[in-house]
Amino acid sequence: MDYTQIRYEVADGIATITLNRPDQLNAFTSTMMNEIIDAFDHTDADDDVRVVVMTGSGRGFCAGADLSSGGATFAKGGSDVKTKVEGVTRDGGGLASLRIYESHKPVIGAINGAAVGVGVTMTLPMDFRLASTTARFGFVFARRGIVPEACSSWFLPRIVGISKATEWVYTGRIFSAQEALEGGLVRSVHEPDDLLAAAYVLAREIADNTAPVSVSLARHMLWRGLSLDHPMEAHKMDSRGIAVRGPSADAIEGVTSFLEKRPARFPDRVSDGLPDIFPGWTEREFS
Repeated sequence: MDYTQIRYEVADGIATITLNRPDQLNAFTSTMMNEIIDAFDHTDADDDVRVVVMTGSGRGFCAGADLSSGGATFAKGGSDVKTKVEGVTRDGGGLASLRIYESHKPVIGAINGAAVGVGVTMTLPMDFRLASTTARFGFVFARRGIVPEACSSWFLPRIVGISKATEWVYTGRIFSAQEALEGGLVRSVHEPDDLLAAAYVLAREIADNTAPVSVSLARHMLWRGLSLDHPMEAHKMDSRGIAVRGPSADAIEGVTSFLEKRPARFPDRVSDGLPDIFPGWTEREFS
């Protein structure tokens, strides 16, 4: 796919996806949605990618849905806030969020400016969110006469707790990066010129020191674990994971390199397929 509304770059094990409609504060469209989904298909398939960093061009991260259609924006799907998948109307932000949720690689959001509406909800399935001091956030849906989207009613309370989630969603107000930090929405706040560097430091720590398959499995274990109804289910998942990874070439290399006091060179690759340590896990269908 030739990208027109994002930029996609890979360097030294890190893929950078940059939302790229700076004159519109990177407002979300169906084109952008499809390009984001395609980019994550590429990161999953590319063993040279260990971590994904997502940011915005210009002074905004994403100002939300493109409202250029005016008052009928949401009724018509507008800037394609809604889209058709197999003849069924689907929330476009949700499709992007679900794709990020399914990523085999860790995802870091470097939120460089306004992140409003889908501009903030699409960041919720990311593993880390770092913010610029100039970033502003808003779950503004009630102020536009609609409801939260992009699966945010599932993600947000799990990240910040139900009380903070209800405050931000019910009021729909814009709030600062500092409030986002205090509320647990973002990991850290940085000066604008330091934001991407901080995101890459975190990405490098993962890329340089860990086994790709182990990180990928751990990502799915942690996210899926949020839905488990008893720790016994986590114990089953953990036990299967240890059983298949314990004899792996990665595990042998991890222990050997530690004893030999040298950097590990993990041979296993995500593209070869992840072991199924989630029997009974049901892939959800839209209905």
